[in-house]
Amino acid sequence: MKRFAVLFFSFLFIFPVYSLEWISLHEKADRYSSASAKNIAERTNVSDDWYVFALVSLNEYKENDAEAGFNKVLALDPASVEGRWGVAEVKRRRHEEASAKKELQDIIRMNDQFFPAYLSLAYIYFNEGNFQDTVRLMGFVLNHGREKIDIDNYARAHLLFAGAKGMIAHRGGPVVKLIHGTQVLPNIKRAQKLLPNSAMAYFGLGAFYLLAPSIAGGDLDKAEEALLAAIKADPKLADAYVRLAQAYKAKGDEAKYNYYLEKALAIDPKNVLANDIKSKTCRFICIDAKE
Repeated sequence: MKRFAVLFFSFLFIFPVYSLEWISLHEKADRYSSASAKNIAERTNVSDDWYVFALVSLNEYKENDAEAGFNKVLALDPASVEGRWGVAEVKRRRHEEASAKKELQDIIRMNDQFFPAYLSLAYIYFNEGNFQDTVRLMGFVLNHGREKIDIDNYARAHLLFAGAKGMIAHRGGPVVKLIHGTQVLPNIKRAQKLLPNSAMAYFGLGAFYLLAPSIAGGDLDKAEEALLAAIKADPKLADAYVRLAQAYKAKGDEAKYNYYLEKALAIDPKNVLANDIKSKTCRFICIDAKE
């Protein structure tokens, strides 16, 4: 019996136990404010509640609070994959991509079913211009089905998949555009069906209408409408301001173009999309005024 106990506990050290029910906790976090979540976590002092507090803080763009919450999770459970992911996600949002990337890759090697890590890593790949690996990661997540992931991340997976497909189509020839471009709008619509009033879904739709050629459904008025809806739903979504700025540039309104681009940089001075457009590097598609 003693030998069995030794072997059992040795097994635990080799194969960590993932204690948090992360899917339900991610969906629970969408129903709380950070203040109420913090009150609960301070009262109970259990890892689940600190994790919810940290997730809500991420939703509210309170990275310092989120980091503190995830560190509380790790203090209670040093082997927590969820806690490690949370710290890495905070780093990603602070544009500490190199450190976050290594940590996320380690997490995926440790637990290939913890899908939030795939989303975080895919955002890094996308910003690096690595659209093929973005598609690969999001395809892996989507192929596991809705029941294996929380609704918010599942919708985001559709949007990241669509965005990466759109970039591949933009850079390719006619055959590539046909193969990849036709997968963009259907995936955005799937995300919109899952979360009809989501800022990210509005953003995906607005970006599609802005960047797609008119023959494929591009429409500047629809782009403006969707991007304004995205900003209304999430006033801190910097990428939406950038694409809205481009929509106004395409309409010939240089004043609004400059206004919304600067708004994006005021929210997030290191925003990859805003700096790409402002520097005219154009890795993520620049827009000129329509003739």
